[in-house]
Amino acid sequence: MDGLYALKPWYAARLRRATDLATARGWSPDAFTAVGVACAAGAALAIALGSWPLAALGLAGRLAGANLDGAVARSRCVERPWGFVLNEVGDRAGDLLMFAGLVALTVRAGTPAGVAWVLVATVAATLPTFASLASAGAGAARANGGPLGKTERCVLVVLATAVPAWAPVVAGVIIAGSVATAVLRLRAAHRALPSAATADVPATATRSGS
Repeated sequence: MDGLYALKPWYAARLRRATDLATARGWSPDAFTAVGVACAAGAALAIALGSWPLAALGLAGRLAGANLDGAVARSRCVERPWGFVLNEVGDRAGDLLMFAGLVALTVRAGTPAGVAWVLVATVAATLPTFASLASAGAGAARANGGPLGKTERCVLVVLATAVPAWAPVVAGVIIAGSVATAVLRLRAAHRALPSAATADVPATATRSGS
């Protein structure tokens, strides 16, 4: 179950001109990681203020930055392990900023239960990535996608921004979806990894994450 991650090839094709421009001018892929985090920060402010159109715009910029850093790295043949680290840190920072904005919105809305649910969702949203990185560290391919990945989280947060009263429900969906996604990724890794305790499989990783 790849969820909206299945649309990544289509989305990458829409960003092809930007990728070609960045490649032709020798722009660093790390710059797009930074742009993604900056857009997430702007989206967090918009979420806190309850402006869902600006939140959607900021999160779209975040997703574009997260896609372009890997695309430009591959196009320029400058992929490196440190780029993977920066990408993962940037993705996690983007998630934390986004959820911080949603916490601020629920506080402003005066719904303590909503705040608690969003805080739990913030923690739960880290589980799919932990599952993927742990599996990659053991030698499995870096797993992406699932019923609730990065793109789905962004869509749901925009929905909660548009209707703050729905924040607890949205948070519940994020919690359940994140747990399910983590379980599916771990199951896939369990099938892919050798069962012998002495097996020595080199770890693999890709720059893009979800």
